[in-house]
Amino acid sequence: MRGEGRYKSIIGAVSNFFTFFLLVAFVITCCILLFATTLSEALGIILTDEVISTAAKLTFLNVILISLIFTVIDGVRRKLTVDRPVKKITEATEKMIAGDFSVRVAPVSGVVADEKFNEIIKCVNKMAEELSGVETLRTDFIANVSHEMKTPLAVMQNYGTLLQTPELSDEKRVEYAKIICESSKRLADMMTNILRLNRLENQQIYPKAEEYDLGEQLCECLLQFENLWEEKEIEIETDIEENITVSADGELLSLVWNNLFSNAMKFTEKGGKVTLSLKGEGDHAVVKVSDTGCGMTKEVGAHIFEKFYQGDSSRQTGGNGLGLALVKRVMDILEGEIGVESAVGVGSTFTVKIRRVRDELEKDR
Repeated sequence: MRGEGRYKSIIGAVSNFFTFFLLVAFVITCCILLFATTLSEALGIILTDEVISTAAKLTFLNVILISLIFTVIDGVRRKLTVDRPVKKITEATEKMIAGDFSVRVAPVSGVVADEKFNEIIKCVNKMAEELSGVETLRTDFIANVSHEMKTPLAVMQNYGTLLQTPELSDEKRVEYAKIICESSKRLADMMTNILRLNRLENQQIYPKAEEYDLGEQLCECLLQFENLWEEKEIEIETDIEENITVSADGELLSLVWNNLFSNAMKFTEKGGKVTLSLKGEGDHAVVKVSDTGCGMTKEVGAHIFEKFYQGDSSRQTGGNGLGLALVKRVMDILEGEIGVESAVGVGSTFTVKIRRVRDELEKDR
C-alpha cells in the first residue's frame, strides 16, 4: 500500500515536470523568437546557423532548469497546503471508521493554507462529535434497556419457580401468578414505549392534524383512570374552560395526557389530590396537571424528560423512565411546549402549551 503510494507520487512529480517543461518551453521560445527578430531588424544583425544552434542549446538547458525549479516549488507547496491537511483528514476519518469518535482534527494555519480545508475540517469535527453522541446514547440505551428488563424477568423467574412448589396454598398461588402478570405487563409496556419512541425519533409517525375540542379529550382520558383514583381515594379537581379547540393529532396528544395522568395517580398517596386545568391564553391552550405526590428536586426536574432517567428513587415505582421522554418527543413534533414545577414533599405540576384554533370573534377581543 505504501509502495503504491510512493509510485503514484513519483508518477505525479514526473507529470508535473513535463507539464512545466512544455509550458516554459513554449513561453520562452515565443519570447526569444520575438526578441531575436526585433533585435536583428533594429540592429541589422544576421543570425547564423551556429549562433542559433548555440542559443537553442542554452535555451533548452534553461527551460529544463526552470521547469525543475517550478516542479520543486510546486511540490513543496502541495506538500504544505494540500498533502498535510488531506493526510490529517484521512487519518481522522480512518479512526472514525474504526469506531474512535473522540478524534478531532486541528485547523490548518499559515499564509499559504487553503481556508477551504478548514471548512472541511470543521465539518469532520462536527460529524465526529455527533457520532460520539449517538454512540454514547446507543450504549446507554442498550445498558438501560438491559437493566430495566432484568428486574421484571427476575421477578417472573423467581415467582415462577415458587409456583412449582407442591405444598403451595391456592391463595399464594394466585398472589404469585398476579405478580408474574404485573411484571410481564410492565415488560410489555416498556417494549411498547421503546417502539413508539423509536418511531417518533425516526419520524416514522407523521402527525395528522384535525380540529377538535381539547376539553372533551382531556375528560375522556382522565375518566380512563377512574378505577385507580377511586381505589386510592384520590380527590379529583377540574377547571376546564369550554370551547377550547386545537388543530393537532388527537392520537399523539392522548399519549401526552395518558402519561401525565398516569404519573399523577401513581405518585399521589392515598387520600391525595390531582388537579386538571385548561385555560385559553392568547393563541395557546394551556393544560396543567398537578398532584400532591412526593415531588422532586430541581436536579431531577432538569433531567425528567430524558430516556430512562429515574433520579429520584421515590419515583421509580412501576416505571421505566420512558413515558415522559415520549411526552417530550410528541410535544416537539407537535411544536408545543412542556415544563414542570415541583417541590419535594409538596407535589408536581406539569404545564403543556399548544397552539389553539381561534375564531374571528375571539381574535377581536
